Amino acid sequence: MTSIKSLLAESPYLTSIPASYIFRNNNIDPNDSALLTEPELKIPIIDFSLLTSGDPNQRSKVISELGEACENWGFFMVINHSVPERLIDAVIDGCKGFFDLAEEEKLEFKGKHVLDPIRYGTSFNASVDKVFYWRDFLKVFVHPQFHFPNKPSGFSELALEFCKKIRQVVKGILGGISEGLGLERDYIYKSLNLESGLQVFAANLYPPCPQPELAMGMPPHSDHGVLTLLIQNGICGLQIQHNGKWVNVNAIPNSFLVNTCDQLEIFSNGKYKSVVHRAVVNNNATRISLAIANGPSLDTVVSPASELVENRPPAYIGLKYKEYLELQQSRNLNGKCMLDCVRLL
Repeated sequence: MTSIKSLLAESPYLTSIPASYIFRNNNIDPNDSALLTEPELKIPIIDFSLLTSGDPNQRSKVISELGEACENWGFFMVINHSVPERLIDAVIDGCKGFFDLAEEEKLEFKGKHVLDPIRYGTSFNASVDKVFYWRDFLKVFVHPQFHFPNKPSGFSELALEFCKKIRQVVKGILGGISEGLGLERDYIYKSLNLESGLQVFAANLYPPCPQPELAMGMPPHSDHGVLTLLIQNGICGLQIQHNGKWVNVNAIPNSFLVNTCDQLEIFSNGKYKSVVHRAVVNNNATRISLAIANGPSLDTVVSPASELVENRPPAYIGLKYKEYLELQQSRNLNGKCMLDCVRLL
């Protein structure tokens, strides 16, 4: 299937989108719900430096804030995370450089299966998508083994450094989440084998769309892993679902956008919900986002933690993470449809 970037290059004066990209034909309208835009609506902000602080009072306060964010939002911003801004900017520039490669060069990295370590493509899963998304992507497995395209020059080295630093941030956040659940600090990290967990580098390109009201960058969905950390090139387009309505996310400079994912909802026995989110497009600017998905090891069976089912029966069946991942990637994205497959209550 032709990438969005190639489609626009071949039709520079495109004023309408092909019918295969129109979501109204699939009863999905990007404006299907009013946006919450009240000034008092504030997305939670977590100060990572306090989460790793030696001051027990500061740490206790931020752990409480983190627990509230996971329970009531499934989403928060992380500031003061110590990942250099120059590195974040360089990685975004590397993503742009990859998408700017000639199509023949990018197609060298075209994968066929969800577990292929490097996959360049368009839409979500073009072989099963009934309507195509206005998005090109690069997905790479970067842990426990590091894979990466060898183009553009220097991109691989930047990505390696960046992903290592992200894993340290994830470990710190999960420590706070564990303690917020009344568990030991390393409980989630160890139970889900995050030391050898799957980390995926997912770069997304959303070019300007001549009819953004008809198209969708990514439909409403939840992520399959434990935590996803996201950065972008300053162009907004992420929306999260909160109390049944869509909220525009405007990131604080040099922050990470973090969403809780399906495996954390399963592990917490439903106390912490994975957040449903989507990507909308615009008609005047190219948006580049980079999501770093952090999950258990592929062979880990994820089920509700035994300590969290003492007063409430398990709400989900256990399933090997590899099987969960393959199932999600083999079907159309639709809200939390995969969680519904393993839900007991």
